[in-house]
Amino acid sequence: MSEASRPEPLRAEPAPPAELSRLVACEYCDAVYQRTELADGERALCLRCGGQLYRESTRAYTRLLPLVVTALILFLVSNAYPIVEMDLKGVRTETTLWGAVQALNADHMALVAMLVFGTTILFPLCEMLMMLYLLVPMARRRMPPGFERIVRGIRQTRPWGMIEVFMIGVLVTLVKLSTMAQVLPGIALWSFGALVVVLAAMLSFDPRDLWQYLEKEPPR
Repeated sequence: MSEASRPEPLRAEPAPPAELSRLVACEYCDAVYQRTELADGERALCLRCGGQLYRESTRAYTRLLPLVVTALILFLVSNAYPIVEMDLKGVRTETTLWGAVQALNADHMALVAMLVFGTTILFPLCEMLMMLYLLVPMARRRMPPGFERIVRGIRQTRPWGMIEVFMIGVLVTLVKLSTMAQVLPGIALWSFGALVVVLAAMLSFDPRDLWQYLEKEPPR
Protein backbone atom coordinates (compact mmCIF):
# COMPACT_ATOMS: atom_id res chain seq x y z
CA MET A 1 0.00 0.00 0.00
CA SER A 2 1.39 3.38 -0.92
CA GLU A 3 2.09 5.95 1.75
CA ALA A 4 0.30 9.29 1.93
CA SER A 5 2.12 12.58 2.00
CA ARG A 6 1.02 15.92 3.44
CA PRO A 7 1.65 18.91 1.13
CA GLU A 8 2.78 22.28 2.41
CA PRO A 9 -0.09 24.69 3.17
CA LEU A 10 -0.17 27.91 1.20
CA ARG A 11 1.56 30.80 2.93
CA ALA A 12 -0.24 34.01 3.73
CA GLU A 13 1.82 36.19 1.37
CA PRO A 14 1.00 36.13 -2.37
CA ALA A 15 2.91 33.56 -4.40
CA PRO A 16 5.15 34.78 -7.24
CA PRO A 17 3.67 34.29 -10.73
CA ALA A 18 6.22 31.56 -11.46
CA GLU A 19 4.87 29.51 -8.55
CA LEU A 20 1.17 29.84 -9.38
CA SER A 21 1.28 26.67 -11.44
CA ARG A 22 2.42 24.77 -8.33
CA LEU A 23 -0.78 25.57 -6.44
CA VAL A 24 -3.39 22.88 -6.01
CA ALA A 25 -6.87 23.28 -4.50
CA CYS A 26 -8.75 20.56 -2.66
CA GLU A 27 -11.88 19.74 -4.65
CA TYR A 28 -13.69 18.79 -1.42
CA CYS A 29 -13.08 21.81 0.86
CA ASP A 30 -11.31 24.35 -1.44
CA ALA A 31 -8.17 24.57 0.71
CA VAL A 32 -5.15 25.67 -1.37
CA TYR A 33 -1.66 24.14 -1.08
CA GLN A 34 1.72 24.29 -2.74
CA ARG A 35 2.42 21.17 -4.75
CA THR A 36 5.42 19.21 -3.47
CA GLU A 37 7.40 16.38 -5.03
CA LEU A 38 6.20 12.89 -4.14
CA ALA A 39 7.90 9.53 -4.25
CA ASP A 40 6.52 6.87 -6.58
CA GLY A 41 3.15 5.63 -5.35
CA GLU A 42 2.63 8.36 -2.74
CA ARG A 43 -0.49 10.49 -2.40
CA ALA A 44 -0.92 14.08 -1.18
CA LEU A 45 -3.80 14.53 1.27
CA CYS A 46 -5.63 17.65 2.39
CA LEU A 47 -4.79 18.71 5.97
CA ARG A 48 -8.30 20.04 6.51
CA CYS A 49 -10.56 17.25 5.27
CA GLY A 50 -8.20 14.39 4.41
CA GLY A 51 -9.28 14.28 0.76
CA GLN A 52 -6.80 13.27 -1.91
CA LEU A 53 -5.21 16.22 -3.71
CA TYR A 54 -3.01 14.41 -6.22
CA ARG A 55 -0.71 11.42 -6.52
CA GLU A 56 2.59 10.60 -8.12
CA SER A 57 1.66 8.90 -11.40
CA THR A 58 4.72 9.08 -13.63
CA ARG A 59 4.40 5.42 -14.55
CA ALA A 60 0.72 5.89 -15.37
CA TYR A 61 1.58 8.80 -17.67
CA THR A 62 4.03 6.69 -19.71
CA ARG A 63 1.28 4.10 -20.26
CA LEU A 64 -1.50 6.60 -20.94
CA LEU A 65 -1.08 7.06 -24.72
CA PRO A 66 -0.98 3.28 -25.45
CA LEU A 67 -4.05 2.86 -23.23
CA VAL A 68 -5.96 5.55 -25.12
CA VAL A 69 -5.07 4.03 -28.52
CA THR A 70 -6.07 0.57 -27.27
CA ALA A 71 -9.35 1.95 -25.92
CA LEU A 72 -10.14 3.57 -29.28
CA ILE A 73 -9.50 0.33 -31.17
CA LEU A 74 -11.67 -1.65 -28.75
CA PHE A 75 -14.37 1.02 -28.97
CA LEU A 76 -14.48 0.79 -32.77
CA VAL A 77 -14.64 -3.02 -32.64
CA SER A 78 -17.37 -2.88 -30.00
CA ASN A 79 -19.53 -0.67 -32.21
CA ALA A 80 -18.81 -2.41 -35.52
CA TYR A 81 -19.69 -6.00 -34.54
CA PRO A 82 -22.81 -7.56 -32.97
CA ILE A 83 -23.03 -7.58 -29.19
CA VAL A 84 -25.14 -10.73 -29.04
CA GLU A 85 -26.90 -13.22 -31.32
CA MET A 86 -30.14 -14.92 -30.29
CA ASP A 87 -31.56 -18.09 -31.78
CA LEU A 88 -35.29 -18.47 -31.03
CA LYS A 89 -36.94 -21.47 -32.72
CA GLY A 90 -34.61 -21.30 -35.67
CA VAL A 91 -34.88 -17.52 -36.10
CA ARG A 92 -31.52 -15.89 -35.48
CA THR A 93 -31.25 -12.18 -34.73
CA GLU A 94 -28.28 -10.03 -33.85
CA THR A 95 -27.79 -6.44 -32.80
CA THR A 96 -25.06 -3.86 -32.38
CA LEU A 97 -24.95 -0.97 -29.92
CA TRP A 98 -26.03 1.46 -32.62
CA GLY A 99 -28.80 -0.96 -33.60
CA ALA A 100 -30.03 -0.95 -29.99
CA VAL A 101 -30.16 2.86 -30.04
CA GLN A 102 -32.15 2.79 -33.29
CA ALA A 103 -34.52 0.16 -31.89
CA LEU A 104 -35.21 2.29 -28.80
CA ASN A 105 -35.92 5.28 -30.99
CA ALA A 106 -38.23 3.23 -33.23
CA ASP A 107 -40.16 2.09 -30.15
CA HIS A 108 -40.94 5.74 -29.34
CA MET A 109 -38.36 5.91 -26.53
CA ALA A 110 -36.34 8.76 -28.01
CA LEU A 111 -35.22 10.08 -24.61
CA VAL A 112 -33.88 6.68 -23.56
CA ALA A 113 -32.22 6.27 -26.97
CA MET A 114 -30.49 9.64 -26.58
CA LEU A 115 -29.34 8.70 -23.08
CA VAL A 116 -27.90 5.38 -24.24
CA PHE A 117 -26.23 7.05 -27.23
CA GLY A 118 -24.69 9.79 -25.08
CA THR A 119 -23.42 7.63 -22.21
CA THR A 120 -22.12 4.68 -24.27
CA ILE A 121 -21.02 6.26 -27.56
CA LEU A 122 -20.80 10.05 -27.64
CA PHE A 123 -19.19 10.99 -24.31
CA PRO A 124 -16.71 8.07 -24.10
CA LEU A 125 -15.62 8.72 -27.70
CA CYS A 126 -15.24 12.47 -27.06
CA GLU A 127 -13.07 11.83 -24.00
CA MET A 128 -10.80 9.39 -25.83
CA LEU A 129 -10.40 11.74 -28.79
CA MET A 130 -9.60 14.67 -26.49
CA MET A 131 -7.02 12.59 -24.62
CA LEU A 132 -5.47 11.57 -27.93
CA TYR A 133 -5.44 15.23 -29.04
CA LEU A 134 -3.40 16.13 -25.94
CA LEU A 135 -1.09 13.14 -25.71
CA VAL A 136 0.15 12.94 -29.31
CA PRO A 137 1.70 16.45 -29.32
CA MET A 138 2.95 15.96 -25.75
CA ALA A 139 4.79 12.82 -26.83
CA ARG A 140 6.72 15.14 -29.16
CA ARG A 141 7.19 17.67 -26.33
CA ARG A 142 4.80 20.18 -27.88
CA MET A 143 2.05 22.19 -26.23
CA PRO A 144 -1.33 21.27 -27.76
CA PRO A 145 -3.42 24.35 -28.72
CA GLY A 146 -6.29 24.92 -26.31
CA PHE A 147 -4.71 22.72 -23.62
CA GLU A 148 -6.68 24.21 -20.71
CA ARG A 149 -10.04 24.03 -22.48
CA ILE A 150 -9.49 20.40 -23.51
CA VAL A 151 -8.56 19.36 -19.96
CA ARG A 152 -11.73 21.03 -18.66
CA GLY A 153 -13.71 19.29 -21.37
CA ILE A 154 -12.31 15.90 -20.33
CA ARG A 155 -13.25 16.47 -16.70
CA GLN A 156 -16.77 17.57 -17.68
CA THR A 157 -17.49 14.63 -20.01
CA ARG A 158 -15.86 11.92 -17.86
CA PRO A 159 -18.79 11.48 -15.40
CA TRP A 160 -21.17 10.89 -18.33
CA GLY A 161 -19.30 7.90 -19.75
CA MET A 162 -21.11 4.82 -18.45
CA ILE A 163 -19.92 1.90 -20.57
CA GLU A 164 -19.44 -0.24 -17.44
CA VAL A 165 -23.09 0.35 -16.47
CA PHE A 166 -24.15 -0.67 -19.97
CA MET A 167 -22.08 -3.87 -19.67
CA ILE A 168 -23.79 -4.81 -16.41
CA GLY A 169 -27.18 -4.23 -18.00
CA VAL A 170 -26.27 -6.39 -21.01
CA LEU A 171 -25.05 -9.25 -18.81
CA VAL A 172 -28.21 -9.18 -16.69
CA THR A 173 -30.35 -9.18 -19.84
CA LEU A 174 -28.42 -12.10 -21.33
CA VAL A 175 -28.94 -14.18 -18.19
CA LYS A 176 -32.70 -13.56 -18.35
CA LEU A 177 -32.94 -14.24 -22.08
CA SER A 178 -30.98 -17.48 -21.82
CA THR A 179 -34.09 -19.18 -20.36
CA MET A 180 -36.14 -18.34 -23.47
CA ALA A 181 -33.67 -18.51 -26.35
CA GLN A 182 -30.19 -19.64 -27.23
CA VAL A 183 -27.90 -16.69 -26.58
CA LEU A 184 -24.58 -16.47 -28.40
CA PRO A 185 -22.15 -13.75 -27.24
CA GLY A 186 -20.89 -11.64 -30.12
CA ILE A 187 -17.43 -10.24 -30.75
CA ALA A 188 -18.51 -6.84 -29.45
CA LEU A 189 -19.46 -8.28 -26.05
CA TRP A 190 -15.92 -9.52 -25.43
CA SER A 191 -14.56 -6.27 -26.82
CA PHE A 192 -16.75 -4.27 -24.46
CA GLY A 193 -15.46 -6.33 -21.54
CA ALA A 194 -11.86 -5.55 -22.48
CA LEU A 195 -12.79 -1.89 -23.06
CA VAL A 196 -14.16 -1.58 -19.51
CA VAL A 197 -10.84 -2.83 -18.10
CA VAL A 198 -8.77 -0.47 -20.27
CA LEU A 199 -11.01 2.49 -19.45
CA ALA A 200 -10.71 1.76 -15.73
CA ALA A 201 -6.92 1.99 -16.03
CA MET A 202 -7.15 5.12 -18.18
CA LEU A 203 -9.65 6.92 -15.96
CA SER A 204 -7.47 6.43 -12.88
CA PHE A 205 -5.24 9.19 -14.29
CA ASP A 206 -6.29 12.76 -13.49
CA PRO A 207 -6.02 14.86 -16.69
CA ARG A 208 -5.02 17.87 -14.58
CA ASP A 209 -1.69 16.15 -13.90
CA LEU A 210 -0.77 16.50 -17.57
CA TRP A 211 0.26 20.09 -16.86
CA GLN A 212 2.96 18.84 -14.48
CA TYR A 213 4.52 16.74 -17.24
CA LEU A 214 4.57 19.74 -19.55
CA GLU A 215 6.55 21.57 -16.86
CA LYS A 216 9.00 18.68 -16.40
CA GLU A 217 9.55 18.46 -20.16
CA PRO A 218 9.19 22.04 -21.51
CA PRO A 219 7.18 21.95 -24.77
CA ARG A 220 8.63 23.32 -27.96
